[in-house]
Amino acid sequence: MVTDPDEQDAFFGPLGAPFAGPGRLEWIGVRPRRRASLVPVGEARAEAGRGLEGDRAFDLGSDRRQVTLVQAEHLPAVAALAGVPSVTPEQLRRNLLVSGINLQALKNRRFRIGGALLEGTGDCHPCSRMEENLGRGGYQAMRGHGGITARVLEGGMIRVGDPVKPER
Repeated sequence: MVTDPDEQDAFFGPLGAPFAGPGRLEWIGVRPRRRASLVPVGEARAEAGRGLEGDRAFDLGSDRRQVTLVQAEHLPAVAALAGVPSVTPEQLRRNLLVSGINLQALKNRRFRIGGALLEGTGDCHPCSRMEENLGRGGYQAMRGHGGITARVLEGGMIRVGDPVKPER
């Protein structure tokens, strides 16, 4: 498996570089403490090496899971697989909801959202809370649709409506 961004570019050549266009940040949520509900906010300060101000992960010292992202286009699929009419970003317990760009293509890549530079660090696997939030089968419904984790490389403000743009 090729994980280094430079190796990815060499491996995929011209296929690995272009995106149809930038994505868009649709929603931001922070969790003030463990097991707390997410609080939707219109903007948040991302701090390098820490994550989003106001989120419980901010002071955990994680290098790989400072921010979690999920794709808006996956919400209807998760709802269908869970057998529920709809799913909200709060239920999925991710910090950022983005649309218009394939999050899986941002793993191991640097990308900008507003004034912050992030780097995708891996898959964001579902947790047992999905059974509580989505009902029986919620965990299985989220598999493959959980989004990605990221670290903040350069801090800055992010706001709902900001573009999501890969670097390079």
